[in-house]
Amino acid sequence: MESLKIKQMVSKYSVLICLVISVILIEIAALVYPGGSLLDKNSIGFHWSKNFLSNLFATTAINGSENPGRIWALIGMAFHAVGYGIFFINMSKKIFSRKGAKILKFIGVANIIFIFLIATPLHDIGVLSIILTLIGLFTITVFILKSKLHLLKFCCIICLLTFYCFFFLFGFGYLGLAIIMQKVYNISSILLVLGLEYFTKYEDFIQIKSEGQKAQVTNS
Repeated sequence: MESLKIKQMVSKYSVLICLVISVILIEIAALVYPGGSLLDKNSIGFHWSKNFLSNLFATTAINGSENPGRIWALIGMAFHAVGYGIFFINMSKKIFSRKGAKILKFIGVANIIFIFLIATPLHDIGVLSIILTLIGLFTITVFILKSKLHLLKFCCIICLLTFYCFFFLFGFGYLGLAIIMQKVYNISSILLVLGLEYFTKYEDFIQIKSEGQKAQVTNS
């Protein structure tokens, strides 16, 4: 009986557990990172305002030293990938739309693979996970905007804007600002994922379907 309760608790809070472990391990990786950044190759340690997170996954730090934090970063990214994967799969079960549910389930499974690839030599392919995550959050936002979850509407829009700002800054070569915005969109994304995971339920979205059907009946 006790083991069953533990399994239920782990299942219920699996997304939170994965993301907390991920953040802790990434922090450990940053603490032992030797040094060097795109802005200063001779800098010491990892600077959140000067280093991209991808620096943590390299075998050799930018300053030429062996990177002992790589293993921590890899494991951290694995937990991150699983956490986001479970989240999108769980959200697919809350959405009444079959098409929307299929999109979210696909993104959930694909993200488990692609997010982890960011921390490997296949980094460029793994970056597709950012696009998949953006599509997934945009899909969820469409349904949230039709719901009565007003605070989450605001959170969804802010989170999406941080993604777009990062792409703009990185694409136009504003690397200093892009490095900072990378942390901003990651934090906002994690907070939004946790908010959506634990403060939404199937009933929040099935109500949208009911109101849509009533509107159709009225119009006809």
